[in-house]
Amino acid sequence: MNAIPSVDLSDFLSDDKNRKQKFVNEIGKAYEEIGFVALKGHFLSDDLITSLYSEIKNFFELPENVKSDYEIEGIGGQRGYTSFGKEHAKGKKEGDLKEFWHFGQYVSDDAELSEVYPDNVMVSELPKFNEVGKITYQMLEKTAKYVLRALAIHLDLEETYFDNYIRNGNSILRPIHYPPIKTAPKNAERAAAHGDINLITLLMGAQGKGLQVQNHDGDWVDAIAQPDELMINVGDMLARHTNNRLKSTIHRVVNPPKELWGNSRYSIPFFMHPISEMKLDVLDSCIDENNPKGFDDITAGAFLHERLIDLGLIKK
Repeated sequence: MNAIPSVDLSDFLSDDKNRKQKFVNEIGKAYEEIGFVALKGHFLSDDLITSLYSEIKNFFELPENVKSDYEIEGIGGQRGYTSFGKEHAKGKKEGDLKEFWHFGQYVSDDAELSEVYPDNVMVSELPKFNEVGKITYQMLEKTAKYVLRALAIHLDLEETYFDNYIRNGNSILRPIHYPPIKTAPKNAERAAAHGDINLITLLMGAQGKGLQVQNHDGDWVDAIAQPDELMINVGDMLARHTNNRLKSTIHRVVNPPKELWGNSRYSIPFFMHPISEMKLDVLDSCIDENNPKGFDDITAGAFLHERLIDLGLIKK
């Protein structure tokens, strides 16, 4: 496959059973073949998207000493600011050429879980920043719920199979700033080749060249969404849970041509995580004599902890 398929969530949400099944078939096929789709019909309004980009640009333009006040030690970068070059891909020593912010779950009805998750960090300099981030988080979470419902049907599971696992899940909204490149990078890219940790990732800001996906032949395919589309891909947790039936595809953000080094790039992924207690054990329906169980049993929380160590965000 040499292109990213496009699907429309309004098909799944319609009352027409044929349209709903069409969406299930299309996204299931895409995730088995390349692990990525471009999705129309999500729950983000144009006004919300415009407001979010305005707020995150305002944040990343703050002085370095102001931004650094929002970098919280001891929580593995799970909330607030992470400074330039601190995160690296698994197996890489060079830090990625990016800085980012993390919004986390807004727990309203589970006091015990509220104690477990770090608090979201409030930016006092920007009065609208946190509210716009919260609304975006919730609209992306809603979009992700219906994508996972479609995948549950594709996997012959009950449609709401994932609902209780993602409710109050440990999901992350990550506005990323790739600053202008001032000197030739030494073995570093804006985001080195990697697979995502989580169940699925919903990406805003894939409207220009830069994001690339590796297909089964090892070729890199440009992943460019239309202005009204989100790019949505399978993460390692879901690949593991489905015995790699659904593919967590390696992807990267390459450095631009030298004549464009002076430009910033912004992208905003939403990493849909389940609650930590979810068992990622391989589904029985994804095991047969041609596809024996390929992964050990593990919980989502334990898997996330392992990967944060791999990324250099927490120490062993």
